[in-house]
Amino acid sequence: MSEAITSDFLMKTPFHARTAPLCLSGKWGRWAGYSSVDCFYSVTEEYFAVRTAASLFDMSPMIKYRVTGRDAARFVNRLITRDIGACPPGHGLYVCWCDGDGKLIEDGTVFRLAENDFQINTAEHNFCWFEDTALGLDVTIADVSEEFAALALQGPLSRLVLERLGLTGIEAMPYFGLAWFTLDEAPLLVSRTGFTGDLGYELWIEPGRAEMLWDRLMAAGKDYRLTPIGAAALEMVRIEAGLIEIGFDYIGAEAALRESRKRSPYELGLGWLVDLKKSYFVGKRALAEEKRRGGPRWRLVGLEIEGNKPAIESFIYRGRTEVGHVTSAMWSPTLKKNIAIAVLEAPYATPKADLWAEIWHPRELEIRKINAPCRVVRRPFYDPPRRKA
Repeated sequence: MSEAITSDFLMKTPFHARTAPLCLSGKWGRWAGYSSVDCFYSVTEEYFAVRTAASLFDMSPMIKYRVTGRDAARFVNRLITRDIGACPPGHGLYVCWCDGDGKLIEDGTVFRLAENDFQINTAEHNFCWFEDTALGLDVTIADVSEEFAALALQGPLSRLVLERLGLTGIEAMPYFGLAWFTLDEAPLLVSRTGFTGDLGYELWIEPGRAEMLWDRLMAAGKDYRLTPIGAAALEMVRIEAGLIEIGFDYIGAEAALRESRKRSPYELGLGWLVDLKKSYFVGKRALAEEKRRGGPRWRLVGLEIEGNKPAIESFIYRGRTEVGHVTSAMWSPTLKKNIAIAVLEAPYATPKADLWAEIWHPRELEIRKINAPCRVVRRPFYDPPRRKA
């Protein structure tokens, strides 16, 4: 998408004045009504910035909700499948929430800022669902998406950039920890979270101080090859990390047009997020019944596929029987492997299954079909120790 189109029809993030001059490719995308850089100048170089140095991604369009009030913790516990009691103030959790049938509406992160003060970060709008879930509780839910500008600082050198920025104590922040700092007299919230599967942080600041934060980070990261990246490079690293994304690896239960397209946390490999020992949460009864029946019909798995042609939108077969389909795929420059995330029928979601992928590969004036053997492997595909160390 050209800059002219994004300027005319989409909102600009608080960092737009900094990102627009750097977008030499002219490739823009849409995210929650905002123009978002797809690629600054080279997807490959931006990808390797995440894996070998430090990268900066504008994540301001992310939807953010503030949850406060006497029953805020009760509401969050009613909403999500995990137990929020295991998350003390100053920490966050990766979570998901379901409808009454136990089908996933969305996954996201929850920050516990205080005992009854939370921030829920999502990719899609969930305000109506949250309001319905809060029925009868003393809680206030506010869409604060425009009250924060946000940057993802990711990569093996990201901590060094923050130390150079002057954030004393950042080296002691645990995985999914939160901390407030002051930068040029502006409050700055830093979370050790990210969508890259690498060491990384997310920085949250008031929109009026966004350009200051960008400039300070770029100056602090000059010696560490800090590189702005777009959504295309982020998509590559999140697949390597085995992280799922709404709209690609699953369709939210509220948006699915067919019942068969809805998925439970167990079907998406998120069973570890489900705490059936909790007294109650939306969808608990259905998920308990699913587990009692012996588990899900479908499973989300990682695949390694022979060759170097990404199996985008491919079907997976066992013999001549179709047993699943690919949801996300790429050739991994770091792993030197053809990898994919796929949904398979449960009996075939095992490394012992003899599977192959049907890959359609365009070649000049023809489209060639490739049948490539593949096997189920563990996710994440890429998981360096520094991510959680």
